[in-house]
Amino acid sequence: MALHKVNAEGLTEDLLLGGRVRLLQPHRGVRVSIDTVLLASVMAPRPGERVIEAGAGSGGAALCVAARCPDVALTGIDIDPDMVNLAKRNAALNGFEDRVAFLNANVTDRPAVLGRGQFHHAMANPPYFEERTCFAPPTKTRARAFIDQDAVLGDWVRFCLDMVCDKGTVSFIHRADRLDELIALLYGRAGEMAVFPLWPKAGLPAKRVIVQARKAMKGTAMHMPGLVLHDPGGAFSEQTEAVLRDARNIDLSRAGWSRLMHPQR
Repeated sequence: MALHKVNAEGLTEDLLLGGRVRLLQPHRGVRVSIDTVLLASVMAPRPGERVIEAGAGSGGAALCVAARCPDVALTGIDIDPDMVNLAKRNAALNGFEDRVAFLNANVTDRPAVLGRGQFHHAMANPPYFEERTCFAPPTKTRARAFIDQDAVLGDWVRFCLDMVCDKGTVSFIHRADRLDELIALLYGRAGEMAVFPLWPKAGLPAKRVIVQARKAMKGTAMHMPGLVLHDPGGAFSEQTEAVLRDARNIDLSRAGWSRLMHPQR
């Protein structure tokens, strides 16, 4: 992600996926991280399918999916109206406004325009911390992004499952030490689960994990090889660079389990 100068609005214009996506975002506040791009990379919608993102922020993940998948419609929701307006600007900045929409909504209060089961895929990067376990950041926007104040993890899972049709996928990136909680929330409602660890470096415990499952399916869970994010010197690994810069898809499907990644279609 290339960082540019701060404009008069306190925003920077950054580049994702090797320049395929331009993103305006606050210089101080909630900014995209590699988690955003990694979450987007596991999405593999077919042409004509619909994708929804819960907690879209400035639109980074949705726009990354739009850049990789030109024949897909996307909707993002966020509780912060300022971030929704910024996400709409970003959709227009990238020429995606005809197929990427953003709504001001909370995962606990589904707007009437979002009918149940009308999407094929849902994704979310829920707040990583429980309110009782940490100190809140100084701003309300950052607190919402990192701490489950307005909605707990179960609310995010229920919303995503509610939005997708049967056999549709739900995908989450979350803290590895909350994996058991995430799996428990999906149990009985989604199956054919893929668990994809994100290792900071080879030999170190995973701090993040991506979990993808299919609604109303009963297949067993599959533990994927995962991705080593950094090489011993601290630089991004070759495979991570392929995702972040070259827009490669991380294939979590059953058919592609033996391949970590494949070139974009």
